[in-house]
Amino acid sequence: MNRKVIIGLIITIFIGIFAFFSFSQILPEEIENAPEWMPLNEAIQQASENDRLVMIDIFEVGCQFCRAMDREVYPSPTIRTILDRDFYPVKINGHSEQMVTFLGEEMRERDFASRMGVTAYPFVVIMDGEGNVLDRRRGYQDVVGFSRFLNSSVQRDS
Repeated sequence: MNRKVIIGLIITIFIGIFAFFSFSQILPEEIENAPEWMPLNEAIQQASENDRLVMIDIFEVGCQFCRAMDREVYPSPTIRTILDRDFYPVKINGHSEQMVTFLGEEMRERDFASRMGVTAYPFVVIMDGEGNVLDRRRGYQDVVGFSRFLNSSVQRDS
């Protein structure tokens, strides 16, 4: 009897430690030099007032390529320079029930993603200050490809 209790206790402790480390791995970590993400309605308003564009990153929580963009691409000094100079960055969860305001209309983030034509994640949408879609890109992009995409969107808007 005493032996069964000790074995059960050891197994319980092992499972507890395993669960703790497993959950600590999926918690979002603070990413150094990440863009200062804005709410969508505020970004569109600022873009119209300051003649800049809005870059919307539509992501999915479990998406490994979305996390790679967050870790490797957005903090890059090259990308940060372009974003800080020409864009107001917005982050939207493509499966969220959270409400977002787009051109005066309240909708869920997942409905906004659907309206933007999201078919896979990550999905990046470039808008002007009036809320018109100028360009969109689906999938992971490295720093060089993403900087070309952002710069071509700025040149097209000029």
